[in-house]
Amino acid sequence: VQLVESGGGLVQPGGSLRLSCAASGVTFSRYAMSWARQAPGKQRELVAYISSTGGITNYADSVKGRFTIFRDNVNNTVSLQMNSLKPEDTAVYYCRAVWSYSGGSRDYWGQGTQVTVSS
Repeated sequence: VQLVESGGGLVQPGGSLRLSCAASGVTFSRYAMSWARQAPGKQRELVAYISSTGGITNYADSVKGRFTIFRDNVNNTVSLQMNSLKPEDTAVYYCRAVWSYSGGSRDYWGQGTQVTVSS
């Protein structure tokens, strides 16, 4: 199973970035997908969530109205469109795949991609 994030980088405050996560080795449409982030010295926090069908999304209060999560179950990708970026959005962003089924669950993380918001 592989989750490979891409799209991170350096952006000025107020700018935009789109992160993508490509999944392989899983039946992607079974998995709810999330983006989480971890800033230096802080705990990892959930940023955005999308259900397996894409019908349900949730966002952390800190990113509501600025970030949008969406998925493509044909190409096995999940993306995070980040607009109006702020310096406090600086973190390593991780993709997560979770499949909960009767009797258990599967939980996978990507390796992360760095997002730096700075002038």
